[in-house]
Amino acid sequence: MKSQKQWLVLLIAMILSIGLLAGCAGEKPSTIGIVDMQKVMTENAKIKEMQEQLNKKAQEITAQLEKERTALKPEEFQQKEQLAYAEFMKLKQEYESKIQLQIQKILEEIAKEKKLGAVIYKNGMAWGGVDITDDVLKKLQ
Repeated sequence: MKSQKQWLVLLIAMILSIGLLAGCAGEKPSTIGIVDMQKVMTENAKIKEMQEQLNKKAQEITAQLEKERTALKPEEFQQKEQLAYAEFMKLKQEYESKIQLQIQKILEEIAKEKKLGAVIYKNGMAWGGVDITDDVLKKLQ
């Protein structure tokens, strides 16, 4: 009788173990998405436009400083130059933050849609993953 109970307990334990292992084996491993940020930054029209605006602003600042160079003392010119550089860097950071937030939101959307466990940048990936760069470019339009 005691032997039968032991066998019954052992049998139940084995069935539960097999059930747990079968459940784990049926799960799909999480997929990793890959995004080529260099391609996103060079091929998106909005980002190109922001880059052009930054370049135009830099040219305007440079031209204005060149006009004022002869009229100002070297110390005054240097101070004016530093202020102009700080203004330009602030504008650049604003643009970069705006772009980064948009891309982050899009990456999260695509990750949910495609059921990705993670998204990494392409330059750090040697092999594997699902390239979602074109999806990001489409949604960024």
